[in-house]
Amino acid sequence: MLPERAAPRHPSAGGPEDAAGSCLRTFQKLNRRRDISSWLIRWFPKTPAKSVVALKTPIKVELVAGKTYRWCVCGRSKKQPFCDGSHFFQRTGLSPLKFKAQETRTVALCTCKATQKAPYCDGTHRSERVQKAEVGSPP
Repeated sequence: MLPERAAPRHPSAGGPEDAAGSCLRTFQKLNRRRDISSWLIRWFPKTPAKSVVALKTPIKVELVAGKTYRWCVCGRSKKQPFCDGSHFFQRTGLSPLKFKAQETRTVALCTCKATQKAPYCDGTHRSERVQKAEVGSPP
């Protein structure tokens, strides 16, 4: 005959040591989640930063048909009007606008970041609001 085995016990069914161990494990899991969540919030804020004026005039660029471009939305890129990743390293919470050129042509791309027809310039840079704004500050 084989010896009888005791049925496995649920941690909370045991004595005070089991319950304390269970509480400790739960607390540690929650703490790990909090650490991850605080890290995510630092790098990806819930409220994105505002775009800033990179320049007060558009930049004319030759776009090649079928090529995909990443237009800087945040205004912090050193490669205006295109993204260089500054939005990520400066933790803006913003992302570049990805677009594909339909035809090869020269276009004026916005650098004041106040256009209503992103990424293309719509003349908003001529407004008093943008002209009064400092380069590097919100329009």
